[in-house]
Amino acid sequence: MNSLEQQINELAKAAVKSLYAVEATDEQIQLQKTRPEFEGNITLVVFPFVKIARKAPQQVAAEIGEWLMANGQKLIAKFNAVQGFLNLVIDDAFWIKQLEAIDADGQYGRFDRPSDKALPFREGEGVGSPLMMVEYSSPNTNKPLHLGHVRNNLLGYSIAKIQEANGWKVVKTNIVNDRGIHICKSMLAWLKYGNGETPETSGKKGDHLIGDYYVRFDKEYKKQISELMAAGKDEETAKREAPLMLEAQEMLRKWEANDPEVRALWAKMNSWVYAGFDETYKRMGVSFDKIYYESNTYLEGKSEVEKGLASGAFYRREDGSVWADLTKDGLDEKLLLRSDGTSVYMTQDIGTAKLRFQDYPIDKMVYVVGNEQEYHFKVLSILLDRLGFPFGKELVHFSYGMVELPNGKMKSREGTVVDADDLMDKMIEDAREISKDKVNTLQGITEEEANEIARKVGLGALKYFILKVDPRKNMLFNPAESIDFNGNTGPFIQYTYARIQSVLRKSVSPKDGLSSVSVSGFTGAAGLSLDSKELALIQRLCEYPATVRTAGEDFSPAILCNYAYALACDFNSFYHDLSILNEPDETKRALRLLLAKNVAKVLCSSMALLGIEMPDRM
Repeated sequence: MNSLEQQINELAKAAVKSLYAVEATDEQIQLQKTRPEFEGNITLVVFPFVKIARKAPQQVAAEIGEWLMANGQKLIAKFNAVQGFLNLVIDDAFWIKQLEAIDADGQYGRFDRPSDKALPFREGEGVGSPLMMVEYSSPNTNKPLHLGHVRNNLLGYSIAKIQEANGWKVVKTNIVNDRGIHICKSMLAWLKYGNGETPETSGKKGDHLIGDYYVRFDKEYKKQISELMAAGKDEETAKREAPLMLEAQEMLRKWEANDPEVRALWAKMNSWVYAGFDETYKRMGVSFDKIYYESNTYLEGKSEVEKGLASGAFYRREDGSVWADLTKDGLDEKLLLRSDGTSVYMTQDIGTAKLRFQDYPIDKMVYVVGNEQEYHFKVLSILLDRLGFPFGKELVHFSYGMVELPNGKMKSREGTVVDADDLMDKMIEDAREISKDKVNTLQGITEEEANEIARKVGLGALKYFILKVDPRKNMLFNPAESIDFNGNTGPFIQYTYARIQSVLRKSVSPKDGLSSVSVSGFTGAAGLSLDSKELALIQRLCEYPATVRTAGEDFSPAILCNYAYALACDFNSFYHDLSILNEPDETKRALRLLLAKNVAKVLCSSMALLGIEMPDRM
């Protein structure tokens, strides 16, 4: 359906041409939402036409308003001119038609394909939907997922869903950091202190078990540092010469040399971790279309670095290490290969980028990674460009803020993280406790159904609380605030949806089904007019497609959160002031039922783009 803005745009152009014999451009047609102190739904700014008309702004606005009233096919009910602003009141019949169109549109809020300006690599080909790859999660196999990973995963998954709604074909990808010194630390600690412990013998998830040994390594390492310092070593020398660290470094060298024993241990422990990750991802409701592993991609990266070294793009120092000089780019020098030949994260990311663009015809590559890595991705972009990859300068680093706790930052080595599994357990349990106070509304449901409601509400509270914050800002996580059924929370929106489902269930007999909720036959009926609360709801519903597009352009799930909250607030105000089921006028009752049905539809759609499930009862 043509949006109101599109229709007003065309009418305004026709008015200017008819009144002033000038072809108005899209840039000259400036539309905005009418300010609340004035009557109207949409405002046309007429200042661009004042010079053309050679008349005062007020007169130009009045002339265009009169023309629109006479020629606008009954779209404009009335208008008022304030200075150079033409405030237009749209006829109720238009809004009713919009409501019907929303109900008939099974993909409401979704678009065919993005604009060509969004296509940096294959612009102009126009073959099918363009492809965006979104990387998120990027865990290390030496510890379980924590609260920081939760924000990363929820942002990445939601961005992917929003971009799909905007017409992109999206490949959700993950790079697992399964090699390096941090992995060797967990492996070494397990060898020394594990006594053969496994997930089966310990009763722990594999990622939790390995995380315990990462913490154990740090504990024993610090103990050795203290002993060396007590023997007269300075702190830096003690850190460098601690036996545990030397053993971990030797293990890494053996791993890169394909030592069979080290590789076998590595494969076994990683398999435990992957099983744990899969369980957490499934519970969190996120997924991936393709998973890359650093253990495979770093060799590609080393190969590209060697090519860059041969071409003069990089240089080798006396100790054998390989570096990139980025001083001309306003940065510093970046290590690419250590003196012992082992690679760094940057090497791996070069190889991963190369493989991804070989595997997929990517038009836009988006990295969902915290703002602490902004330098890293600036360097990666420059290095890929220097190596001759055409996509180097076009990579998008979606830089999001850190999650902070009331007592400060999380530290994996010290075991002070908020574990993702524990957090989800706590949120679901809190939702279950709160639901016990709502016995009347949950009568007649089984314990299994009650548990499912608690799961949806608890995880919905967690996801919404994290996603409603501007992703580029740091956030303070407060579980108690997130589970509140009032205010800007996930449970408040879910409860609004469940309330509507209750109304719809009561509106029809079991044999009729929801298909009887219809406004068929009343459109254009004499005397039918909309209450201000009805009008506000329809207008809000009509804003949904533009909201989805803006959320995609800005890579901001928070925009959708704010929209869903505003829509829920509008519905609750409407529900408080106007009767639905007890409305005596059959036509109005049908209109309000359809309005409620479509509010539920859009709430469900918007929350789905956030990865949030909606319970039918609460």
